[in-house]
Amino acid sequence: MITGAQCRAARALVEITIGKLANRSGIDRRAIEKFEQKLDEPTQEEVRTLRESLEDLGAVFIDENGGGAGVRLKFTRSDTKQISRMVNEGGMPGMDTVP
Repeated sequence: MITGAQCRAARALVEITIGKLANRSGIDRRAIEKFEQKLDEPTQEEVRTLRESLEDLGAVFIDENGGGAGVRLKFTRSDTKQISRMVNEGGMPGMDTVP
């Protein structure tokens, strides 16, 4: 499950309007608006469909882990290569600390 706030944040990250998400997911535009504004709760099936539609566009939903639920973008191939290079740089971990 995702929250309305996560849905709204994911839409912003993947740069899609409510109207386009409604067309893509088949969920009524007004239902999405109400969900994001915490005015109504869609069915579990509708929430699952919204989540899958946003994931297809590059959103990654982060479950509650003590620090709060969230959302981020998938890494691109370029991002993955850069992270891999950084991991293999070596050096003492303490040297990476930002003051």
